[in-house]
Amino acid sequence: MSATPPLAGKVVLLVGASVGIGADAARVLAGDGASLMLVARREGPLAEVAAALEKEGHEVAYTTGDVSNAADVARFVQSTVERFGRLDGAFNNAAMTQAGHLDAVSEEDFDRIVAVNVKGTWLCIREQARVMRAQGSGAIVNVSSIGGLRGSSGMGAYQATKHAVIGLTRTAAHDLGPAGIRVNVIAPGPTESPMLEQTRINIPGGVETRIAATPLRKAGTGAEVGNVVSFLLSDRASHLSGVILPVDGGFLA
Repeated sequence: MSATPPLAGKVVLLVGASVGIGADAARVLAGDGASLMLVARREGPLAEVAAALEKEGHEVAYTTGDVSNAADVARFVQSTVERFGRLDGAFNNAAMTQAGHLDAVSEEDFDRIVAVNVKGTWLCIREQARVMRAQGSGAIVNVSSIGGLRGSSGMGAYQATKHAVIGLTRTAAHDLGPAGIRVNVIAPGPTESPMLEQTRINIPGGVETRIAATPLRKAGTGAEVGNVVSFLLSDRASHLSGVILPVDGGFLA
């Protein structure tokens, strides 16, 4: 007799689902039995991910939205409830990267990365929590980075936002735990994705140096990250909240 998929019967909202870790995680979560609402800014790649999953027989819907816009976030959370009737889990994966020494970053660039990575995460938590409080249960996974747990030269604004996401997660775990809502955060190391390719361009040799310092001597894959997200959203992680979980091949060991 085959085992019940770990996310069977669960409705999951995946924000930042069109490419990279988000698209790979969508495939993992769908394969683990979740009904998915996928969200991203660009409709074309998002529709392709959704169509591929639907072709495989998974229950998937999608909508576009900008996490830095409060009205957009409220709309796509509500759309999830309207489409599926509830919201059991959320993976807040929308993020942007930005390279440059702190004294060379423009105010405009700094404001934009904070708006997406920090404000966007907060807006998602806020709207998801409103639904989950009414249900009396739920699980949220946010995305930080190994850059949220240490510093290095050349990506200070990005790393500042990833430290902030960890702070938001820890506070949310305290605020929402009494309502039956678990909130955790993953901290990926170098993971094959368009964002990693951009980092290779922005900081020549930086990615390779980190991989060389990683005990497993390789970059991760989006599917490997997705497996960890699936675990944290499932009932197998029922007593985990406020956890910062590196998915980094041992880099921070």
